[in-house]
Amino acid sequence: MQCHRPDKISFAVKTGPQIIVNWESSFPKELHALPHARFIHMIRDPRDVLLSGMRYHRKAPLGREKFLADPRDDLGGKNYQDHLNALPNDLERWQFEMRNKHAETVKEMLAWDYSGNAIGDVRYEDLIVDVDCVKIREILEEFAIEGLDIDKAVQTYWENSLFGGVNEAAELGRQHARHITSGSVAQWKTQMPRDLAEIYADEYGDALISLGYEDDKKWVKDCPVKVKA
Repeated sequence: MQCHRPDKISFAVKTGPQIIVNWESSFPKELHALPHARFIHMIRDPRDVLLSGMRYHRKAPLGREKFLADPRDDLGGKNYQDHLNALPNDLERWQFEMRNKHAETVKEMLAWDYSGNAIGDVRYEDLIVDVDCVKIREILEEFAIEGLDIDKAVQTYWENSLFGGVNEAAELGRQHARHITSGSVAQWKTQMPRDLAEIYADEYGDALISLGYEDDKKWVKDCPVKVKA
């Protein structure tokens, strides 16, 4: 079950365990307030999020991403996607994405509430290589949720993972094709041009440090001067 609004909580099962997900880095405060709730909080390197997000938002179906379709006064009546695609080059598109949807995403990552309920904090970069699902199993075992079938939960996780079911199931793969190019980690090292990296370090360098992805801003020199088209 997906839950991003308080009213969705009413659809949860009344007894027994249930896995609830949200693609954003937040849940309704009403869900956090439940004393028996447990959370797995996953983050991804924001640099890769930016690269992936800009590509996806250029072609994403508007019916599934409302913010892409709504006309905006600050964009002269254009919607997010049309404005993004009208920009003359990728550098300008990345900067627009960086200061709009990406800014919201990074803010959510940094604002996660660590008080109260038990939390399993994980990185996408660790999970994507954990093809045996060891980390997820360890977290679920530590949670000790009464009535939870851990084997079934881990199997469900595998079936919806990029290295598992999504990779094997043709139909599910087609559903994710627009959003996923490779899923590989540290794409920024080959796909983020140096001029963009310098701008990103100025605006989000502190966020990378806070999230534990960097110790300083020296990573910029690892980015290519030019990126192959």
